[in-house]
Parts: sequence; structure tokens; C-alpha cells
Amino acid sequence: MPNFQTVRGMRDLIGKEAQTFIRIITKAQETASLFGFKEVFTPHVEHLELLSAKTGDEICQRMFVFEDLGKRQVALRPEFTASIARLVTSTLRTEPKPLKLFSVGTVYRYDEPQRGRYREFWQSNFELIGADKPEADTELILLTNKLMQTLGLQGYAFKIGHIGIIKEILSQDDVDEKTQNAILQRMDKKEYESALKLVTSEKCRGTLQSLIDLKGNNWRDTIEQINVIVSDYEKAKIALENLTEILTIVTSSAEISLTVEPAFARGLEYYTGMIFEVYIPQLEIALGGGGRYDRLVEAFGGESTFAVGCAHGIDRIAIALQTQNVAHMPKAGLDVVVIPITESVKVDALKIAQMLRDRGVSTGFELLGRKMGKALEAADKHDFDYAVIVGERELCMGSIVIKDLKKREQTTVLITELFEKLGVK
Repeated sequence: MPNFQTVRGMRDLIGKEAQTFIRIITKAQETASLFGFKEVFTPHVEHLELLSAKTGDEICQRMFVFEDLGKRQVALRPEFTASIARLVTSTLRTEPKPLKLFSVGTVYRYDEPQRGRYREFWQSNFELIGADKPEADTELILLTNKLMQTLGLQGYAFKIGHIGIIKEILSQDDVDEKTQNAILQRMDKKEYESALKLVTSEKCRGTLQSLIDLKGNNWRDTIEQINVIVSDYEKAKIALENLTEILTIVTSSAEISLTVEPAFARGLEYYTGMIFEVYIPQLEIALGGGGRYDRLVEAFGGESTFAVGCAHGIDRIAIALQTQNVAHMPKAGLDVVVIPITESVKVDALKIAQMLRDRGVSTGFELLGRKMGKALEAADKHDFDYAVIVGERELCMGSIVIKDLKKREQTTVLITELFEKLGVK
């Protein structure tokens, strides 16, 4: 008999872990609704050409790629944004802008499995298409802040930068786009020495090194220091002005802990502007992040379209909740199990179970015909709140026994009083 295991980097979610995921997904959906995002569902499998168009060489190398039965090259989605861009250029191309689209589900990357990093992982994804104002960038930060807050996470903080600052410095020193992407990939991994080796201009290297060394919790002071460092780079100064405006709006709109890191980079090649990530102190892995990508939709055959988006790692947020000992999702209501004592009362017991379900009570039924002691022991293990025990003698009097499995108390009540006794309206 083969001992089947899950595929490496993929896992089952059961019990409280599954409940935690449901809680996070539910809060993400509520946050989406709160900010006016509409939920969409896109396929797990897309054409390889679509997914590799602007994702970046590194992620392309980590995609699950295969040939379907029609000899087409397809892949499991490594993130949501390419699929959303396809949707915007096709089905939604005539919809009024801005489009605010929300997705949730699994994505796939062939990473080395470790804590918080799986090959199949869950994300909630938000894309705001068609708005170029800094208010749009701000909305994604505020949305992420609201989600972290709603989930009950403590001490979380944002790391914020602007990819345009680095790109404009490199462009002014005639670094080609391919080399720029290679530099940014290394900077994303904090391989700064390796990144700077790709820069031939001594002045450019010195400027980038100064940005790498600069981090600040007082964002206004940090912005002033960046302004001095990039004083010879006109377009980089324009990017800095954009970042300043975004930070001004964010900090005026909510109390947010943030650090400005001008050399901060993210792994996806399509970013063009503000980028951010969110962390808790106890974990070094980002719980979520995103940024502006104004040229991505155009790359998929659409019109030149402004866009900003973010994604949140549900697996990582679950780890964060566990790390901070934030309570699991509370039960939506009572869990009741109905136990018939004898075969002769089974039909009546099933009717009572159905009465409870019709009133919205989560109701189990003793299906294995176990004796009372074993049935109650099993109900306790399954974390039921109450057992409704149906016996011949009680049934003749129109009654049943209700056992409170938490308080270890039981009482006999009329069937007509069942809902009142359980506190069900």
C-alpha cells in the first residue's frame, strides 16, 4: 500500500488552521467591500506567454509550467496581477475607470519550502486600475492597514519606497533595462554588493550606496536626506516628490507606523512607482505588499493604463496571528449533536436534528450507533457545545435531554422548549 504524502511545498489545512484561513479570507472580503472593491475569480491556469510577459526572469524560472493535451504551453499562476491585466484588456475593457478588483485564492511558485514560504500559497489580491493620482496609491496602504488592524495584529509597520527613484538614477546613467532588472532583483534579496558590481559609473554606484545606507522612521527627515542624495537626478527628484505626496496623504489619513527605505526593491519587474510591504516585529517575512505598475496593462495589448495593486499572504498572516497569540475565529453559533439512545427513536431524532438545522443551528448526528458514553465522549472531542439526547421514555412525554458539554450539566425539557433552552431565536 503506497504511503501517499502531499506534494513537497503543499499542505492540507484542517481544524483550527482551516478556521484561521477562513477568518483571514472573510476579513479580506469585508475589507474589499469596505473600500469598494468587487470580487472576481480568474483561472489557476493561464497561458505561459501571459504569465511570463512582465513577471520577471526569476519568477518565470519558478513557475509550474506544463504542456496541456492541446500541446499549448500553460502554467499555474504565480500571482494574480497578470490575470487581472488580461481581464482588464478583454472582458472589462469598456468598463468605466477606475476599476477596483479583488481576488482571493492559491498561487504557485517553485520556491524552497520554509516557514511562511510554500509552493502553493494563499493570497488576497487588490488591483486599482485607471487612477494615476497619489490618492490611489494611498488607498492600497490604508486598505492594508485596515486589514491588519481588523485581524487584531499588533505592532505591525510599513516599509515604503519608490522604485522610480532607483530606476531614474540608473536610466540617467545609461543603464539598460535588462541590467536595471538584474540590479533590482539583487537589491530585493539585499545582495547589495552584487547589485552594485553591475553599475559601471562610479557616481551612480556612490548614489545607490548612499540610498542603501539610508533608512528612517521619521519620514520627513528621510525624504530631505534623499533629496540631497538625488540632487543631480531630475527625474529621480520627480519620483521623490510623488512619494512625498503619498506619504503626506497616508500620515494625514491614519496613524500608521512606517519606515522609508529608498533602496527598497521588490522582485516583480513591472513596478514603476511607490512600493510597500508590511511586517510584524516577531517575523522577518513580509505579510503583504504591492505598488504601482503603470505600464503592465499596456504590455498585454491594452491601452496605456495607470494601475496600483497589492497582495497579502494568507499563510504568513496566519503565522503572524499564531505568533502573536491572536485568538482563532470565534464560532459563528452553537454546535449541537443529536444522539438517539435506541434504534426505535432514530427517525424522531433525525426530525429534531432537521428542526435545529432549519433554525440555522449547526447540528451533527450520531451516525455510528455508539452507546451513550462513547457518543458523548466523541461529541466532546469534536467540540460540540450541546448534546440533544433522544430516548424512548422522554419522547413519550414530548421531551428530550439537553446536556451542556462545557458545563457538564444536563436537563430534561419539552421539545417545544428546545430552542428557548439553547438560546436560539
